[in-house]
Amino acid sequence: MKLTHLNESNNPKMVNVAMKEDTQREAIASGKITMSKEAYFAILDQKIKKGAVLQTAVVAAIMGAKKTSEIIPMCHNIFLSGVDIEIKQDDEVCAFILQAKVKTCGKTGVEMEALSAVSIGLLTIYDMAKAIDKTMVISDILLESKSGGKSGEFRR
Repeated sequence: MKLTHLNESNNPKMVNVAMKEDTQREAIASGKITMSKEAYFAILDQKIKKGAVLQTAVVAAIMGAKKTSEIIPMCHNIFLSGVDIEIKQDDEVCAFILQAKVKTCGKTGVEMEALSAVSIGLLTIYDMAKAIDKTMVISDILLESKSGGKSGEFRR
């Protein structure tokens, strides 16, 4: 099997996507952060000293999607046509579920951008609430679906 990210000298390379067709592409990823009841309700009641946690996490997630190629070595710099972030509450387990939907029309997919958005958004929640609860757990970061490109549709 030939590895796509190694050149003839066995050195890392970024794949050339110049000959690929532009297609509409979308990726949806999600993840969860679980915390103490105290931290959970402090966030909901906007009593965190650092400010509006969930709104800041949304902005951070969007920035995470936009900066993916700067932090993941083999990712291409992609024009993103849209990034939509949604945060849902789970009162039963004191958790927030963050979902990122990322879109582009281009030569390569946006799975990494969606996963980066989720990771950065959840890390932002952790950062802003860690004074109350250092035991928060970030989990279940996964690709839910992707569409477009040669490999076509994927649904978990």
